[in-house]
Amino acid sequence: MPTIFHSELHPLFETLGYVGGFAVYRWSRARQGDALTDERRWTVIAAAAIGALVGSRLLGLAEQAPRIGLHWSDVLRPGGKTIVGGLLGGWIAVEIAKWLTGVRSRTGDLFAVPLCVGIAIGRVGCFFAGLADDTYGTATSLPWGVDFGDGVRRHPTQLYEFCFLALLAGVLWQWNKRPHVTGQVFREFLAAYLGWRLVIDFIKPQPLVVGMNLIQWACVAGLVVLAVSEVIRRREVQRA
Repeated sequence: MPTIFHSELHPLFETLGYVGGFAVYRWSRARQGDALTDERRWTVIAAAAIGALVGSRLLGLAEQAPRIGLHWSDVLRPGGKTIVGGLLGGWIAVEIAKWLTGVRSRTGDLFAVPLCVGIAIGRVGCFFAGLADDTYGTATSLPWGVDFGDGVRRHPTQLYEFCFLALLAGVLWQWNKRPHVTGQVFREFLAAYLGWRLVIDFIKPQPLVVGMNLIQWACVAGLVVLAVSEVIRRREVQRA
């Protein structure tokens, strides 16, 4: 019986995720406008892309190190990436680029829904990659458990995430159309996704460090920074 799981589909859906996310970004920017000039917006996009690439790779390799070890040659091999590292790395890189170029406004709202779309499409590729991808869940007896090819029914956590992101995209899209503090939509997206990964990774078979995997600890760090920065923002508003 032919299997639906093929690792070759993962790069295809990853590419479709990039294309779909960028298409939604372009459409949203044309519809909603942008406070930044084209030059500054592309500076932000370039910083986000570089930071996401570095962050995704570093956290991905660190997460895999307890199982496969870590060598300098691993930096150049395929695989070993994680979305959480990409989001945090991109966020940090954008803040550095904004500081260097004198941009003081928050710039992420236009990225929130496109990121939901892009990640959701990519998760479909993770699902079809089957056992070749490390994003499947632990064993389950629930009726929707999926056998990825080894006879064990597991939580299809990739599809859980697809559904979560589809719902989140709808919520953020409606929020973006209403009056809101600039930058709040992106920060709510980031908080929601980090919170989601913190919870859903408890049913993923990953090496644990003091009760959680490294991706979960990165989520905790990101949520703490978001919370502290929000407290600082509100105090500044009160002083103004």
